[in-house]
Amino acid sequence: MQTLRTPDDRFADLVGFPFEPHYAEIADGDGGSLRVHYVDEAGDGATVLLLHGEPSWSYLYRHMIPILVAAGHWVIVPDQVGFGRSDKPTERTDYSYARHVAWMSSLVFDHLDLSDITFFGQDWGGLIGLRLVTAQPDRFARVAIGNTGLPTGDRPPSEAFLRWQEFSQTSPEFPIGHIVNGGCTTELAPEVIAAYDAPFPDDSYKAGARIWPSFVCTSPDDPEAPANREAWTVLEQFTRPFLCCFSDSDPVTSGGDKPFLKRVPGARGQAHTTIEGAGHFLQEDRGPELAEILVDFIAS
Repeated sequence: MQTLRTPDDRFADLVGFPFEPHYAEIADGDGGSLRVHYVDEAGDGATVLLLHGEPSWSYLYRHMIPILVAAGHWVIVPDQVGFGRSDKPTERTDYSYARHVAWMSSLVFDHLDLSDITFFGQDWGGLIGLRLVTAQPDRFARVAIGNTGLPTGDRPPSEAFLRWQEFSQTSPEFPIGHIVNGGCTTELAPEVIAAYDAPFPDDSYKAGARIWPSFVCTSPDDPEAPANREAWTVLEQFTRPFLCCFSDSDPVTSGGDKPFLKRVPGARGQAHTTIEGAGHFLQEDRGPELAEILVDFIAS
């Protein structure tokens, strides 16, 4: 597997992101290894795992990390393989949903050996993170999700998602920072857009970002549909606290909380909330508010 590694100087002096990098070597599934980056800001409280999705990186959580740390919690924010400061396999065929799950499992379970985890995932952070939760549920104290899902392909996806999926595979240009900006209700500053572009010096670094939307299960016979169905059988027995905090202005995941509210026992009686005025990237639009929701969720 051939990989690219974004030069460190691309991450120098990014606005609002003073966190020191941390790295782990994990197996790439092809006989080699990958360097995976994660933010590690330590406190003495709960272990909080935050997972980003497409096409962002740990920078997405910069508004939330200080609030969670100030509340005393230990915060881990990985960059998915192909994103941020993590290594980037160069061929789209190097990536798969199953490999992303395996890569993040290697980091979270094998390298970091996290337990008693408070998890939050958005977008692909949920699609991957919920597979981690259902693979080793005893490691998780509580789960929160926003603007995500665990699709099995048994129900048709939204038209908004299908349009996005087609764009990701066919557009001649794939401007990462502007894509993130387009998924927000707030207008991002030029330096913030530049920070989302930082991991990708040119298109050769974007294989993972390009291919990821195509892995979402939109048909019952998609490769990972059976594994997601099996994950749902675990979620249907998950009794630890499970919180939904979706935003009100995301056409892609609108209504995506309903299956979890209906099917996950741990969701009963929780203080589920709809975050007003936030788009798909609610961490950008309402990051401090979301962080306080997680702080209260842990405290409750």
